Amino acid sequence: MAAGHGNEHGPAPDIGADTGIEGQLLWTPSAQRVRAAGVTAYLEWLAAERGRRLTDATALWQWSVDDLDGFWDSIWDFCAVEGERGDGPALADARMPGARWFPTAQVNYAENALTRHGPAPAVIAVREDATTAVVSWDELRREVAAAAAGLRRLGVGPGDRVCAVLPNCIHAVVAMLATTAVGAVWSSCSPDFGPTGLADRFAQVRPTVLIGVDGYTHGGRSFDTLGVLAKVAERLPGLRATVVVAYLATDALERARTIGLPGILAWEDLLAGCDDAVPTFHRLPFDAPLWILYSSGSTGKPKPIVHGHGGILLEHLKALVLHLDLGPDDRFLWVTSTGWMMWNLLVSGLLAGSTVVLFDGSPKFPDTGALWRLAEATGVTCFGTSPGFLAECARSGTVPREVADLSALRTVGSTGAPLPARTYAWVYESVGSDLMLSSISGGTEVCTAFVLGLPTLPVRAGEIPMRGLGCAVTTFDEQGKDVVDEVGELVITAPMPSMPVALWGDDDGSLLRAAYFSTYEDVWRHGDWARVTSRGAVSIHGRSDATLNRAGVRIGTAELYQVVENIPGVTDSIVIDTSTADRRGELVLYVCLADDVVFDGALTETLRATIRRELSPRHVPDRIEKIVEVPHTQNGKKLEVPVRRLLLGEPLEQAISLGAVANPQALLPFMPPATR
Repeated sequence: MAAGHGNEHGPAPDIGADTGIEGQLLWTPSAQRVRAAGVTAYLEWLAAERGRRLTDATALWQWSVDDLDGFWDSIWDFCAVEGERGDGPALADARMPGARWFPTAQVNYAENALTRHGPAPAVIAVREDATTAVVSWDELRREVAAAAAGLRRLGVGPGDRVCAVLPNCIHAVVAMLATTAVGAVWSSCSPDFGPTGLADRFAQVRPTVLIGVDGYTHGGRSFDTLGVLAKVAERLPGLRATVVVAYLATDALERARTIGLPGILAWEDLLAGCDDAVPTFHRLPFDAPLWILYSSGSTGKPKPIVHGHGGILLEHLKALVLHLDLGPDDRFLWVTSTGWMMWNLLVSGLLAGSTVVLFDGSPKFPDTGALWRLAEATGVTCFGTSPGFLAECARSGTVPREVADLSALRTVGSTGAPLPARTYAWVYESVGSDLMLSSISGGTEVCTAFVLGLPTLPVRAGEIPMRGLGCAVTTFDEQGKDVVDEVGELVITAPMPSMPVALWGDDDGSLLRAAYFSTYEDVWRHGDWARVTSRGAVSIHGRSDATLNRAGVRIGTAELYQVVENIPGVTDSIVIDTSTADRRGELVLYVCLADDVVFDGALTETLRATIRRELSPRHVPDRIEKIVEVPHTQNGKKLEVPVRRLLLGEPLEQAISLGAVANPQALLPFMPPATR
């Protein structure tokens, strides 16, 4: 999902050239799919219980944003939220920022995630080396009860923070649910973060307990993390205990003691001594802090973003039950890490009664067919991944429907970057012809999607079918006026329940207002270029703070990438305009190439000619260079703005926070030789 926020603002980019298949109809849901959809059941319920008869998705969306109070109140009832609804309106104060939802409600996220009982699998956790854990609903409840009791013994209570350095494993799910069950606040990062990146995040929120693994695997290699944990713990004053999970080796506890981790406790000891089959849930006000996520931190310390119990509950139930069409018969996999908001959305599959499938490791190990084989083995019905992985499958010649039996698959999701129209077509050719492809776009800041699919709507190449229910998405021109069928700034004009409760430490709210509400008064500006069609479909055109302005013609970087990365042999790219307010600079394109592709004059001419023909003569690069890899954030986003700052001569420490970079070595080509 697009995340972060830019400070610059300018005119909208021109729409790029049609790829030839943009807007092409690729899938229409069958009558059976429509009848069985969760949103169909919701529409029938609305008519029967509320007297609200809505004929189609357009009417449903319009009502959902015109009557926010009625819509979100209906989600509470339709999804049977556990808790005390309280009296008063669903939306007591519609100011942004500062909206107040369900002012007298009392809820707990974990209580709602653990309403299902029985021996059926709640979580299936698979590591890349095939190590597998299957935990039933009853077993999950018992483990959460034990972990919650252990946290209470450590003195953890409502409002305390529990931070975790864990991979996408069952321990992470149990620890998060136990933390939220006792009313404490959860925050996690994946173990591939370095000590600076972890400390930059966790030191801001001052946790009471730190939970971490002894190591992790990726791409067939093992990595020790105990040394990293020790360095992080040194920067966390007030830490009462460090809980060590022996994830790779049985001697994890002994090694942890050797390096001096403070207050060491084994995971097994945290869970010991509790015979309760059901956890005790501490119900809290609707907007009580649930978890803390972090902005990418690519140009400074990451912002700690606080989300509330009730807002996440309602927003995730809506997104999962209505948009992704999940229910108790589904198995839900999304390739993610615990440091990305998609992990939170994935685990929220439990709210819908779905079996959550966790994958820990490299999605390309030992090959790009591995995840599809995992989908077959675990009976996945909703498979979520990134545009990059889908493109890699296409480039490598992997045909998922040939390497695995995907007959159970009903939905494919994609997020992290705009999904090119050609990749839409590839999914229907190579994965399955009868499934909903839901490209989604939103942000860490709201822990959900602004725009996404609906199982009753057709799918067209390069288009996201609709704006999220209850999400007042539109696009603004330079004057702050709505535009349709033109590219503009993506904005949210009314509150969402999952908008941040606060930024941690931002006591007066000034940082939150400056980050998202400073461009347009009382309107959330997200920092993406987007186009809303007259049908209500949406296409994302890249970050508005990385717009390419050449001779007054502006395009989003995502448009250029769609053209460049469709050229055979180009595996990735990043484009930078070094122009400033008072000087025209170079437009430089950096490309990564397949191993068998030669970087020569013929290739550069092909790149220039293709950009000139498919996009714009003004956006033909002044210079094209080959690099080994594109620098990305930990969540896979291209670091366009920091790279631009490096090229303009800013020192590394000012241009970027290295803790936010997944592959710091990829920054070297953009730095002056003397500083490399």
